[in-house]
Amino acid sequence: MERRAAKILAAVVDAYIRTGEPVGSKTLSLDPEIGVSSATIRNHMAALEQDGYLDHPHTSAGRVPTYKGLRYYVDNLMSPEPITLEEITEIDRRLASDMSAEAIIENASSALAELTQCAAVSTNHVSKFSVITKVDVVPAGRRLYVLLMIDSNGTIKNKVCRMEFDMTNDQMADFTAFLNEHLRGVNLETMSEEYVEHLAAALGGYMLSLSPLLHAVYELSAEMLKGSVDVKGEANLLARTDIPPAEVIRFIERKAELSNLLEGAFSGINIRFGEEGDTFAISNSTVVSASYYKNGKPAGAIGIIGPMRLDYRKVVPYIEYLSRKVTQMLSEEEDMGLPDGGKGDKANDK
Repeated sequence: MERRAAKILAAVVDAYIRTGEPVGSKTLSLDPEIGVSSATIRNHMAALEQDGYLDHPHTSAGRVPTYKGLRYYVDNLMSPEPITLEEITEIDRRLASDMSAEAIIENASSALAELTQCAAVSTNHVSKFSVITKVDVVPAGRRLYVLLMIDSNGTIKNKVCRMEFDMTNDQMADFTAFLNEHLRGVNLETMSEEYVEHLAAALGGYMLSLSPLLHAVYELSAEMLKGSVDVKGEANLLARTDIPPAEVIRFIERKAELSNLLEGAFSGINIRFGEEGDTFAISNSTVVSASYYKNGKPAGAIGIIGPMRLDYRKVVPYIEYLSRKVTQMLSEEEDMGLPDGGKGDKANDK
């Protein structure tokens, strides 16, 4: 794009994000950085409209950016606004070093929702790095037992199992000791059906009567590995008048779709506009996300759902900082520099 046209497009987007109103040539002519007449600006705006970057709503003399114009803006023209030291201090205060992985991600999402006044969304696949730390069997009623499993991230899962008989205290103690001997320290990804069959073989003929509990071991391991999708600050999104609330509710309920959108890119910031693709369910909206890592491997993603008219210059640095902070805390790295003012990875669309 020609340099002056790019400046005019950026000015239109910035003004539209700030006011929500169509932007006219007279307004832009007052910008000293553009430095040309209203007539010249109108010619450029007409060309940008013809190329699909701007739209001319109704009979208004002003223009608004299209999805194509916003895409060009965030990928090529936007100048991120660095996070303030006060904001960094507040984020760091909310992410204490002694938190579990789940608490770190949850608190990071809550902080992001408050900073952006959007709905914050996150995925968590940290459990795939976890090992089993404890397994217990607890009686819950006549022939009912709860299998309890805890992993190294502090995640606790349980499942109620119905047995064909009532176990004695000695039987429960022996079986619990057997499970902990064979499962403690085992990575969750190792817990395949074949591994459970190996446990069954080790139990021998005794296994048939305990098969519900062994099957529960496999089911709980698989459940932990699925990870989770969490949404914070839904009220921020529902309170907006420029996003249909019924679409917001339907979309939040479809969490698998959220996971796919958040993890569309594993490098830098991923920005997806509503109606850019068939998988996005909320019109006039945007998803901005970034992946976080544990020991160099993707462990999840964090981001926001907001209106299309979003202050991307502020939101992108927030998400960049939080994704780096979560990565640093999960990976127990020694140092993490302050935000670079948006000079890192460029926004991309995968």
